[in-house]
Amino acid sequence: MKSFSYGIMYGTLAIFVFAAACSLVFSLILRFSSLTEASLQMTITITSFIVLFIGGFVSGKLSGQKGWLTGGTAGLLYSLVLMTYQFLGYDAGLQWEQLVYHLCFIITAMMGGILGVNASSTK
Repeated sequence: MKSFSYGIMYGTLAIFVFAAACSLVFSLILRFSSLTEASLQMTITITSFIVLFIGGFVSGKLSGQKGWLTGGTAGLLYSLVLMTYQFLGYDAGLQWEQLVYHLCFIITAMMGGILGVNASSTK
């Protein structure tokens, strides 16, 4: 059980670290170029899914068991933190489009967790 919780913790931490690094890169691109946020929207979305997949992979690899659960929990924790930040920081509710994005984030992290468990097996 110890590796299960460590997998979730490190997977969620990996998601936040990679998301912060990507946010820094995108903010620098937006600041020092003539690009707009609307022109980078698809790139930002794809990067978000890649980051969630990597976080799910890390959680599955470290836990070594139940990758769908560890990856899904890491994705769920990430989504809950973002929703809480949006609600408390911006006083904004959750919209249907955002709900779909967060559900897809969780599913992507689950897929990463499944592949992470399979990558860690020594069969």
